[in-house]
Amino acid sequence: MSMIQSSRFLRNALAADAAACAATGLLLAMAAGPLSGLLGFPTSFLRGAGLVLLPCAALLAWFCARETLPRLAVHAVIGVNILWVADSIAILVAGWFQPSGLGIAFVLAQAAAVAVITELEVIGLKRSAAIPTGRLAA
Repeated sequence: MSMIQSSRFLRNALAADAAACAATGLLLAMAAGPLSGLLGFPTSFLRGAGLVLLPCAALLAWFCARETLPRLAVHAVIGVNILWVADSIAILVAGWFQPSGLGIAFVLAQAAAVAVITELEVIGLKRSAAIPTGRLAA
């Protein structure tokens, strides 16, 4: 398995991702009812999205506390974030929901934030050193 020595930049980007997931997850999970009326999305959809984000936040927090990580794990984080941004846009253009103007702005803002964090993670990955296979501790 290909491992990396996580750069400080990558760990900070993962920490920002964890914090954003936790904050957004808590907001959506705990305030889905009131937000539903404001954003124009069903309560169950908002609560479900929030509940999905909470374990992601925990995993990202664990990742950012590690000095070494499997390269594949970081690629998976980046891939999931790209999928999240694409799904956010799909939600708006597919007509599955009828969000309010504020709902559209919320979806676009969080998608932009995820895109920025993802780019920071890509930069952080590039700044992380590969660990030669022979140097892995048992």
